[in-house]
Amino acid sequence: MLLAQLKQLGLSEKEAKVYLAALELGSSSVMEISRKAGINRPTTYFQIESLMKRGLMSSVTRGKKRYFAAEPPNRLLRLLELKEKEIKEQEERFKKILPELQALFNMIREKPKVRFFEGIEGLKAIQEDIIKTKSKSIEEITNLDEAYKVFPPHPGDHRHKMAKKFRNIPIKTIYTSKKGPILPYKENTKLQQFVPFEEFPFSAHLVIYGEDKTAVFSLKNRLVGVIIEDKEITSTLRYCFKLAWEGAKKYKK
Repeated sequence: MLLAQLKQLGLSEKEAKVYLAALELGSSSVMEISRKAGINRPTTYFQIESLMKRGLMSSVTRGKKRYFAAEPPNRLLRLLELKEKEIKEQEERFKKILPELQALFNMIREKPKVRFFEGIEGLKAIQEDIIKTKSKSIEEITNLDEAYKVFPPHPGDHRHKMAKKFRNIPIKTIYTSKKGPILPYKENTKLQQFVPFEEFPFSAHLVIYGEDKTAVFSLKNRLVGVIIEDKEITSTLRYCFKLAWEGAKKYKK
């Protein structure tokens, strides 16, 4: 317990062992401290020198022999003071380079942020991101048959969560299915437009959401997905979706 506490103050494990040994023994020779600490003599002497520089040990010569003793434990408070001083100095140094770091960060933020996901849990993570992101509208393209295979509908699934979270915002879905137009065109604030599977055999799911997010994930074979965060890309894909939506109207019955 004491060893761990001393290490938290900044002492190395060997320094802490030597200091505690010296504290218990009182004025002692290097050999005695070495035995008590369980550290070889040369290493013990090196640690004693280090502790003396920190003001935590002192020495006295009696005759031809040199003895070492631990300084009172309240000297350890000096370590805290030095740590606090060092932290303040680090803070001041950091403040000086912060503008330069911020400039680099801003440059990086101009690049698209891309996150990759794998497996069923990865796709669930994408769904959770869609649900937790504040959106003014959502646009998606999907293969309904494959989506139902990967995520069979059930009470409380992500579809119900999305319907509850986004009940007041427009959601447009272009979907395909071998079963034909199985979804109602209008459902509360949702518009769902069918396109024939023979012409549009989608095998991935695309969702455009938030101000700058686009998610794409596979629905067949290896389940992988990606979230792209970029306003320009998202804006352009929304225009592409708008174009696709207008084109899909000819299949409406």
